[in-house]
Amino acid sequence: MSEKVILVWFRNDLRIHDNEILSEAVRRADKVLPVYIFDPFYFKTNINGSQKTGSFRARFLLESVAGLRQNLQGFGAELIIRTGDPAEVLTQLADEYKVSEVYHHREVAPDETAVSERVEAALWKMKLNLKHFIGHTMYHKEDLPFPIKDIPDSFVTFKKKVERDSTVRPSVISPDHISVPEIIDAGELPTLADLGVPEPLDDTRATEKFVGGETTALKQLHSYLNGLPNNQVKQVRGAQCNSSGLSPWLAVGCISPRQVYWEVVNYLKDHHLSNTDPIMLELLWRDYFRFMFKKHGQKYFRSEGFGDAPDTADNQDELFEQWKNGQTGAPYIDAAMHQLNATGYITNYSRQAVATYLTKDLQVDWTRGALYFEEKLIDYSPASNWGNWAFVAGVGNDTKSNRFFNAAKPTDQLDTNSDFINIWLPASKHIGEQPVISQ
Repeated sequence: MSEKVILVWFRNDLRIHDNEILSEAVRRADKVLPVYIFDPFYFKTNINGSQKTGSFRARFLLESVAGLRQNLQGFGAELIIRTGDPAEVLTQLADEYKVSEVYHHREVAPDETAVSERVEAALWKMKLNLKHFIGHTMYHKEDLPFPIKDIPDSFVTFKKKVERDSTVRPSVISPDHISVPEIIDAGELPTLADLGVPEPLDDTRATEKFVGGETTALKQLHSYLNGLPNNQVKQVRGAQCNSSGLSPWLAVGCISPRQVYWEVVNYLKDHHLSNTDPIMLELLWRDYFRFMFKKHGQKYFRSEGFGDAPDTADNQDELFEQWKNGQTGAPYIDAAMHQLNATGYITNYSRQAVATYLTKDLQVDWTRGALYFEEKLIDYSPASNWGNWAFVAGVGNDTKSNRFFNAAKPTDQLDTNSDFINIWLPASKHIGEQPVISQ
């Protein structure tokens, strides 16, 4: 009798801990075939010269895939890495390794679901099943107190009902060992040049550098947990707490929202701290936008969103160029854009500020900003990015949950103390020795 081989198709779930498709495959199969595919679609350059995946995010992804391979090797396994169309690569591997079934985590954004549909159709021709799992949210879809089509559009209502009537499932137990077939050609990790992406230039002003991989994600989580007692004191005194900083790793699934939830809950319980940590709200917003994408789909990618397209300026092209290059003349806005361009990351508060400025002050089509963030953000996630932008632009499915949303202050009230604001030109280019805003 032949062995049962299950192919595990990794996408935005680059981890071993709390990974249901991996654990289920280990439990049900004789051998598991872990696979990651770099799809050229995500590294294309459009006619304007902008990339779908920018340098910082691409580097972070490469680091995360390398980390997954290394961790799998620690379990006695190997990660097959390929570059190409997933439908073609997976059918070829399924044939080569006599695969019985393919597992993957379901996505919600149109680009990602389209890929899944093409893969499913190709496998179906081989009489193979693509089994879908749900592993990107804190609350499982099946545990919500309403079906997807009836999820409240209001975040406030969604939050109230979910926290009252739903529970977060326990994390999936990681396997002790992973058996794989004999792999002749595991494949090399591509370079940025192989993907057509330029090397990022690290800016000396950046206070932190994000390194991809599950190992680094767990270190970041533990660092955050160790700071919780101080954060709780700040909450009591009314100060604003820092973000968890976990979003880049959550975006590519180096760590799961469910694992973060339980680690925080258990830490607070063990240290007798109040269970009011702001990260719970961050994770719930992530869930909300993913479920909204599942419910509403393409509406999030249209200028009119769920209503009427906002009025826009006649000179949009010029204003957008000023915004993205940090040349608006508004110090905080320009500093935030300089930081985004130089590091691939800005805080959530800064994101709300620059999005508000682009859509309200400059009256530029909000979808331009969302596309720019898609290219630049190291922690880009389709649902959170497009959902946030639609919310700020006032065309989302819910525009009345501001008390739970980190709305930005008016531009003239924003802090102007940043290393990314006043940058001197070389001495020969100084004009009256006045500081100027760099690109």
